Formats: sequence, structure tokens, C-alpha cells
Amino acid sequence: MRLASFSKQLWIVLILFTSISTTVYAQNSIEGVRVWPAPENTRIVFDLSKKPDFKYFSLQSPKRLVIDFKNSKNNAALMSAIKADRRVKKIRTSTPKEKGSTRLVLELADDFRVSVFSLAPAGQYGDRLVIDLYDKESQTIASYDNNQGKRDIVIAIVAGHGGEDPGSIGAAGTYEKRITLKISQKLANLINQKKGYKAVMIRSGDYYVNHDRKTELARKSKADLLISIHADAFTSAKPSGASVLVQSTRRADSEFTRWIKNRERNSELLGGAGETIRKTKDNNLAIALADMKKEYTMASSYNFAEHVLKQLRKVTKLHKKKPERLSLAVLKSADIPSVLIETGFISNPQEERRLNDPRHQQKLANAIYVAVNDYFTGNPPSGTLIAATRVKEHKISRGESLSVVAQRYKVSIKQLKSANNLKSNVVRIGQTLKIPQAD
Repeated sequence: MRLASFSKQLWIVLILFTSISTTVYAQNSIEGVRVWPAPENTRIVFDLSKKPDFKYFSLQSPKRLVIDFKNSKNNAALMSAIKADRRVKKIRTSTPKEKGSTRLVLELADDFRVSVFSLAPAGQYGDRLVIDLYDKESQTIASYDNNQGKRDIVIAIVAGHGGEDPGSIGAAGTYEKRITLKISQKLANLINQKKGYKAVMIRSGDYYVNHDRKTELARKSKADLLISIHADAFTSAKPSGASVLVQSTRRADSEFTRWIKNRERNSELLGGAGETIRKTKDNNLAIALADMKKEYTMASSYNFAEHVLKQLRKVTKLHKKKPERLSLAVLKSADIPSVLIETGFISNPQEERRLNDPRHQQKLANAIYVAVNDYFTGNPPSGTLIAATRVKEHKISRGESLSVVAQRYKVSIKQLKSANNLKSNVVRIGQTLKIPQAD
């Protein structure tokens, strides 16, 4: 009996050991692959059953990137994910050096800068291996000059999230990244239809642009304003309404300190004052000029945010009636007025449905567009067409007549009467006249 009991215990120990060994040495598996093409890079994401143990290297003639997944098997349909990506011709398996491993080979169309890293589980995703392929010569966004030297006002529009980053997900499965892109596209269309304005889409498709690159692209486009479109979310389904965020004072100060340390590189961002900052040996002068720019940027951001809230309240409920100050990476620019617009709570089922409605998206875009136009009509940057065609006003003083005003501004009496709907040449003291552009 004792021998039988011992044998039984031995079998139990062996079974437990085998079970533990299987758990410890269980194979990883590649469950799927997703490809996110963008104008400047392609991101390839491998979904895995657990954290990958990997190594990679490049081969030439033809150009290939080889990834070895240790103790892994492949369950993914590799080629179905590639479709028409211009950077990756093919993904295939090859014979690995180590038994039990999986070797994947990416056949590349060119010589790219490569970044390979793993990501821990987050949200709906498990463990992942990410490969970023960057063009060696990144595309740039051109600045715009037209109308005989009178440039457009450039609005950089950032559709929040994108690609591997879906943003918040509503109860009905709505991805924030899709809502933000649709509203951004509608806003860009409105802006581009207005003479004297130009919209630049920082993200025009389903791909991710990191925060530093967003700011860099906005600067390269010589943007006068950066608008980041988002949809809010909370753990409760109750909160609702839109809000507008601007940079916090603390974040602005920390960015300003970093900015000053790199003043040689950043001075070009300040136009004429930048040359003074770069060349001066007076550090106090450099700091004073840069600080003035920071204060102007923050004040302009807040001013524009108020214009946005004024228009948004006409088409949707407001979550916050005044601009909020928060420390957010997309708002960190010391030289471009920037706002982040939360168009509503995607975590609220009713608001999720509205955010999915193209008609509501258009209303939101219209409201933001009106805010843009109103703000820049009152604050047009110098050298722009809007500044050149801005309607001047003149208040009639004692002794002034319509002919005197016409001579002063070099316009005809007929033009003055037409611009102000006047039926006669009679004007009164204190009356405000709009001054049209001279022929």
C-alpha cells in the first residue's frame, strides 16, 4: 500500500512539474499583424500572446529587415495586412537559426530608418512588437504665399490620435480617432474655401503622428494657429459637453526654460526678434524678448479659446464655460497659439451618437470655423491678405464731412456711401463709417 501510495504521489509531482514547465516555457505566438501607412513613415504592429523575446538585423541586395521571435510560432496572415503599402513589398517567413523560433522577413522598397520596440498590454491591445520605417528624407509641408505677397493665414489642424492609438472608445464601439479625423476634415474644407486662409492637416489619414512631430510640422507650415480636435471620456457615462483647453502656466514656464536653453536653434521662430535673440550677448535681453513671445502666445491661445466656446455653445452643450489650463504635450509650443478642443464625451452614449452624426460633426466644424474667422478678422497677422483687406473704421469728429473722410483714406465718396449704405452725403458727429479698400 505504501509503495502504491508513493507511486501515486510521484505521478502527481511529475504531472505538476510538467504542467509548470509547459507554463514557463509556453511558446509565444504571433496572432496578427497590422500596418499603418503615413506620409512620412509606416508602422507595422505584430500582436503577440505575450511579451516578445526578439532580435533583428538588416540585409542588403535586396533590402530586408529580419526579425527573429524566440520560442514563438506564427498564426498571422502576413501578406493580407500589407495591401498597397509603398514601403513594404512583402512579409514572409524564413528558416530561423534556433529551433522553435519564428523568423519573419520584411522585403523593403528602399533604405529606411528603422525603429523596433515592444509595447506592453494597453486598453484593447495585448503585447505587441512595433516596427517603424521612416523615410530618410522626410516630406515637408510647404508654407503658402500668394496674392502679390499677401500670404494666407495658416491653420494647422491636428486630428487627435490615429493608427495604433484609437483614443477613447465609446460604449457602442466608436473610436475617437475616427471622429476627430472626420470633424478635422470638415473644418479644413471650410477654412480652405475662405480666401486668405489655408488649412494644413497634420494627420490626413488613419496613422499616428507623435507630439513633437505635430509641433514640428505646424512650424514648417508656418502656422499662425494650431487646433487639436479630440473627444473627451470619463469612467462614468454621465459627463457631457464640449470644452476648450489651453496650455497651463506651469507647462509654459518649463517649456520656456527648455526653449531658452536652445535659443540658437529656436531664435528663427521669432521672426525679426529672433535674429536679435540669436546674436545678442545680453542674456537678459534674449530672455525678455522670448518671454514676451511666450506671453503673447498664451494670451492669443486663451483669446481664441474664448471665441471657440462662444460659437460651440450655439451648437452643443458646454462641459466647461471657460477655457481650461492643462499640461498637454500638443499645447507645448512656445511660438504658436494652440488650443485643444474636446468636442464632447464619447463615453456618454447620447453624445457618442451625436458625435457619430455627420450633421452634428458639420455643426461643430462650422462653429470652430466661425471662431477662426472672427478671431483673425480682429487680429490679422501682419503681411497676410486678411490684414491687407481688413475693414477700417472711422468715427466722425466735429467739422468732418464725407468728402474729408474720402480724401483722408484715398477712396471715393461713392465707395464710402456704398460700404455704409448711405443714401445721402450727410454724416453726423460720432457716426462710425466703414472704410473700404482703395481702388
